Amino acid sequence: MKITRRSFIKAGIVAPTILPSAVWAADAKPSERLNVGMIGMGIQNRGLMNSFLYRANVVAVCDVDTTRREHARKTVDDFYTRYPDKGSAGCKTYVDYKELLARKDIDAVCIATPDHWHTIITIEALRSGKDVYCEKPLTHNVNESLAIMKEVDKQGRVLQTGSMQRSMSEFRVACELARNGVVGEIDRIECSFGEPGMPCDLPKEDMEPGLDWDRWLGPAPERAYSSVLSPRGVHNHYPDWRKYWEYGGGMVTDWGAHHLDIAQWALGMDDSGPVKVTPPEDRKAQSGAVMEYANGVKVIHKPGNNVEIFGSEGKILVNRGRFMLQLGDKVIAKYFDREDGSLGRELKKAETGYLKDAKVKLYKVTDSHIDDFLRCIKSRTKPITNEIVGSRSAICCHLVNIAYRYGEVINWDPINCKLTGGNAKSEWLGRTYREKYNKNF
Repeated sequence: MKITRRSFIKAGIVAPTILPSAVWAADAKPSERLNVGMIGMGIQNRGLMNSFLYRANVVAVCDVDTTRREHARKTVDDFYTRYPDKGSAGCKTYVDYKELLARKDIDAVCIATPDHWHTIITIEALRSGKDVYCEKPLTHNVNESLAIMKEVDKQGRVLQTGSMQRSMSEFRVACELARNGVVGEIDRIECSFGEPGMPCDLPKEDMEPGLDWDRWLGPAPERAYSSVLSPRGVHNHYPDWRKYWEYGGGMVTDWGAHHLDIAQWALGMDDSGPVKVTPPEDRKAQSGAVMEYANGVKVIHKPGNNVEIFGSEGKILVNRGRFMLQLGDKVIAKYFDREDGSLGRELKKAETGYLKDAKVKLYKVTDSHIDDFLRCIKSRTKPITNEIVGSRSAICCHLVNIAYRYGEVINWDPINCKLTGGNAKSEWLGRTYREKYNKNF
């Protein structure tokens, strides 16, 4: 699938038109709000739902676990009973997401299932005329990323990926500094996050009552129930299904999906990607893979949790609630903790001193990631982490994971999205789908 810089710009990657707040904001009347369905009611979507409750009408929830499903319904109905000016109680529940998607009164869906379900549900939602907010990583493999970009374009829908770091000021400022050459020519970016995925070898457990385990597995290989994959009932932790190839991609597609996304943004590669991914020499290593771009810049996977951008004149460090701009040996702006004053003050210092007349201005979200999504539904413009951004960043994660998994150098054509020789195999770009839940693309 060929997506060029020109087509990316034509697609409308610009800040959305600002509409009157009554159209979409929290103070809008229920009749003026969008109707939203929530799919996958684990801990992540419970948090997202709290945001949607104030900004839209949550009218339906879907989960394969009875306890989580009913808990979500009660949360919605209790909220609207307490705040009738925000909406009406009467939230419907569904085990099968297809029944939710069949509702003509639902404008958009929020998908926060395990990763191995993301693409199938997203594509069916797009085809049913729904706009989509889908958690990161947007896809489970490279081929799914290509399918989603194609389907959004075909259906003319709005899609936002849950890579909300782009809606945070510290990351935008960091990337604007990089894009405007403030630290000189970029040499490398070090993205620190956890380990790649692994095969699932969990022992069998007794089935959780009220759970449709077959639906939880969906397109993944059939196996016995494990509470590690689908914790019992309503839980308050992030489950470890994400560690395993069959359902996620380890921390490479978890925190890596956030930080590699910022590397793409800092390099101006939202419509492109690396041309080569090299695994570490030690096949057992959990870090050390290197993505290399056509201009020679390298993005290196390291342990920890940070994004560090190294240029010929200085460096930038950024993470959630952390920021530093250093030129030569001089620290220009820094916020790591409260002893450094305030994050806003340090960001303003960097912006005022080095970005006042910047030629490159990046998409700026002044409220929230979800507000940006809802606003773009109304304006029909592309949100900050649209399908191209989400798919391209996910492809980076998948290529890194493939390099770790097979120990091979991956040569990649980021424009046409295909392998370009070497020992890598095309089947590594996808997966086998269980026939009962076969792919729909």
